[in-house]
Amino acid sequence: MQKEDFVDKVKIFVKAGDGGNGMVSFRREKYVPKGGPDGGDGGDGGFVILRANPNLSTLLNFKYQRKFVAENGQHGKGKKQAGKSGQDTIIEVPVGTLVKDADTGELIADLDKPGMMVCVARGGKGGRGNTHFATSIMRTPYIAEKGDQGEERWIELELKLLADAGLIGFPNVGKSSLISVMSNAKPKVADYPFTTLIPNLGVVKIDENNEFVLADIPGIIERASEGAGLGNLFLRHVERCSVLVHVIDIASSEGRDFIKDYDVIMEELYKYSEELSRKPQIIAANKIDLLEREEVQRRIEILEKYTGKKVYPVSALLRLNIDKLKQKIFEIVGQSKLLMQRQPIPVFEKPKPIRRKIVEKFDFQIRKIQDGFEVYGDQIDRWLERYSIEQKDALTKFLNILEKNGLSERLRQMGAQDGDTVWIGQYSFEYKE
Repeated sequence: MQKEDFVDKVKIFVKAGDGGNGMVSFRREKYVPKGGPDGGDGGDGGFVILRANPNLSTLLNFKYQRKFVAENGQHGKGKKQAGKSGQDTIIEVPVGTLVKDADTGELIADLDKPGMMVCVARGGKGGRGNTHFATSIMRTPYIAEKGDQGEERWIELELKLLADAGLIGFPNVGKSSLISVMSNAKPKVADYPFTTLIPNLGVVKIDENNEFVLADIPGIIERASEGAGLGNLFLRHVERCSVLVHVIDIASSEGRDFIKDYDVIMEELYKYSEELSRKPQIIAANKIDLLEREEVQRRIEILEKYTGKKVYPVSALLRLNIDKLKQKIFEIVGQSKLLMQRQPIPVFEKPKPIRRKIVEKFDFQIRKIQDGFEVYGDQIDRWLERYSIEQKDALTKFLNILEKNGLSERLRQMGAQDGDTVWIGQYSFEYKE
């Protein structure tokens, strides 16, 4: 299978915050001996959100942190005080990150614009306090809801090649040597099955807080724009770069003319895309170590006059002027990122907290066990997650719902007798006819 993009992949676990529990509370004020319910609602759980950050170039940060958990909502309090919602966890990722569900492979989002955001795990909805359950019949309700659990999942992040700078030029002009001396880390290599040439991707560190991604695009040759050789496959990668570093063999060590080399590459870029040919471009005159200083100067002047661009003389072999070249590339990359940051940020609509549905009419299962009978089912689990049946009114409500769905009759049909133990979740009850 042919891969059409370089990708950097990482798998991370995200867990949204759980909703806080609602409160059972009653007014306790002087001269109000039997105050009504005043239990507040629980706060919503925090969300886990990804945001595309133009200042990031790699997924290397996820090598050290693979688990991200948002804050839980706080529980409700008396005097109708709602609990505080949990703080969202915002994960910064590079622009160009594909977000997929790790289990299904489903594409969740393509964060291809600066500031773009996507929610990957919703926080749980906070539970309601007992103020919501007061009726003309039940004036002092001992019942409140527990908060819903936040979503959790494994997601996969794929970084498409969004290199900040791309090295272009003929084969054997020294692009691979340049990326190896400019990158602190070993370049990441993607192997293309249809060719022996391999594109390299390296992270260039300027200092502790600044870096950029440099791509070595394998030799563009004549007729590349028509698909010859690696052709338009790699030209598509070059399109994504902020700046092109045009590497010239100033010593003509392969017997070619460096002016003609420049023309051929520029012609191929222009044929493929006029916009591509107008990208910011730095000319790096490599292999100056093979010439006398005077001859280097003479050839640099010829190239600058011909191209109308400043030329940076370097030697990858002897590491001459490499830092100057790195700084100039970083300067142009920084200007490009500044322009990206000024683009309008796409509107992000935060979804509602997750609220798992419970219903009053449902089916359930019963099985005979060693010490009685066990009643179980998805909706029973939901009810037990929503209500704490240690609260007397919550227990009454739950048992009434089960009775409406035929619990006693079904137990009798299975042979239950007075005194038998009936288990529902972790709670046990005594069966009576």
